Amino acid sequence: EIDEIIIAIPSASRKEIQSLLTKCDALKKKVKIMPPFYEVIDDKVTLHKIRNVEIEDLLGRDEIKIDNQGISEFIRNEVVLVTGGGGSIGSELCRQIVNYKPKKLIIFDIYENNAYDIQNELIMHHVDVDLSVLIGSVRDEKRLDEVFSEYQPTIIFHAAAHKHVPLMEESPKEAIKNNVFGTYNMAKKAKEYKAKKFVLISTDKAVNPTNIMGASKRYAEMIAQAFNKECTTQYAAVRFGNVLGSNGSVIPLFKKQIKEGGPVTVTHKDIIRYFMTIPEAVELVLQAGAFAEGGEIFVLDMGEPVKIIELAEKLIRFSGYEPYSEIRIDITGLRPGEKLYEELLLKEEGLKKTFNEKIFVSEVNGYYLNIIDKQLDELKAIIDKDDVVIQEVFKRFVDTYKHNE
Repeated sequence: EIDEIIIAIPSASRKEIQSLLTKCDALKKKVKIMPPFYEVIDDKVTLHKIRNVEIEDLLGRDEIKIDNQGISEFIRNEVVLVTGGGGSIGSELCRQIVNYKPKKLIIFDIYENNAYDIQNELIMHHVDVDLSVLIGSVRDEKRLDEVFSEYQPTIIFHAAAHKHVPLMEESPKEAIKNNVFGTYNMAKKAKEYKAKKFVLISTDKAVNPTNIMGASKRYAEMIAQAFNKECTTQYAAVRFGNVLGSNGSVIPLFKKQIKEGGPVTVTHKDIIRYFMTIPEAVELVLQAGAFAEGGEIFVLDMGEPVKIIELAEKLIRFSGYEPYSEIRIDITGLRPGEKLYEELLLKEEGLKKTFNEKIFVSEVNGYYLNIIDKQLDELKAIIDKDDVVIQEVFKRFVDTYKHNE
């Protein structure tokens, strides 16, 4: 008559832990776990370290093999600018970048609270880091000129973006202004101030997009590739799926719903997503950035897809409740622009392997800059007109965009 199971094998590999968790989950018992050694390396392993099972324990994969030397050569003594540096991906980029000893790190974000939080965290843990935290928008070209002329960044990670699919369906012009014009402004400044590398953070939603967010990110990739053909700066994009625990993602939402006693809301019983932890994704972004020679769209291997309804059931059980009887799961219907499954590749793209088994290179090509400039002039002229359905116009620019299909 067992009520609770504690897994106390901190030396076990992630695969072994996952196997045990799957078996425990089938028993429908409350499960706790002793964290792995690498989580408590500086501390004594004591009883209070035993914690509830997190979804990361179940979805995390074995440690990714990273060429730290290559990343170190890429980052060391460079002036690194991270746009959207206060966000989920941006802030983790900053955490990892400081370990590689840049000459200076510039965090640029429009949202001061997040920027303030990551500033305090980095100052506390890295007293020797030369850090500048600047507030501003990638839409504001004059502000970007001030930043680039004063700090002369040599490496740019462009993570600033609007990313919430349903919100952007409601405010599609804002997606264009931020993700398209913002990316263009950043890419242009990188060229003008002769930065060495520009790495765009992209998304699997850019593949055959059914929403304006994905279409705007696909166009951002095309902008990066167009600039790459014109100048000495090396431009690349990195595409990946959902990251566990990022702001507004499904896991924190489920946890909040469970804490409030339910219901947990899932949009469709068959919906699947690819997941990766934030540190994993950022390690691979840095690796891809070091590897980039210009013009690539890197695609991260996201592992096996996860059924969202099963994720909800497991989270409920890990929290000590029984799904459906103690905590309800409601199916709410797909939201505007939402797909049942995300794709990491366009059919015509093809993939080339790289030296890292988790990173591939898409062979899709972008436009030339004169075409991009012409299209953006057209967009600029109409974007503030009330009678324009911007999605219909944008379909002409991103031929894989399937609005309303």
